[in-house]
Amino acid sequence: MAFCGPKVRLWRWRRNPLKRRADTVEAWVVLGTWVLGVLVGVLAGWTAARGAEQATAQEPLARTSTVARVTERAPGTSPGTDEDTGSKLRVWGKVRWTAPDGTERTGWARVRPGSAAGTPVTVWIDSRGRLVTEPATPAQARARAVMAGGLVGLGAASVPLAIGHVVRAGLERRRLAQWDTEWARFGPLWSRNVG
Repeated sequence: MAFCGPKVRLWRWRRNPLKRRADTVEAWVVLGTWVLGVLVGVLAGWTAARGAEQATAQEPLARTSTVARVTERAPGTSPGTDEDTGSKLRVWGKVRWTAPDGTERTGWARVRPGSAAGTPVTVWIDSRGRLVTEPATPAQARARAVMAGGLVGLGAASVPLAIGHVVRAGLERRRLAQWDTEWARFGPLWSRNVG
């Protein structure tokens, strides 16, 4: 049965006659890596979230809704009107709308299943009259900002952590090389006295 002594907190910072300079350097590398990782992650995540919020806030300004008409019967069968059933089911259907410059445009938009030709559908267009997605709701905007900030923050924080890992691996190789050198020097003396 192996003996496990009490867990010593902050062992890297305690005075110890067996502690080498490399141990102290490693302690500072670990501390610096974590502090830098947290700072970089938080700042990058916050910046990305703010950028996503600003981009989402601009969506309603760059998009307008207009009424389009279904040009041919949409696939599927209609389960009733949205008001009757509360159905959110949509299929792709061909529609026609008038662009801001007065030209007729056609494209594909989400419509109720089984919509007949001539059925009105609300679509969103940009300033050039091209179909775009509906602007995000406030809840969707918050979710996008949180997701963007979280992913960018994690990605940015991983860079200093990875660099710290590489530095620690180099320190470990150096420590093992020093250990081999010292063992080669003192090992034969020790083994002579034992035998």
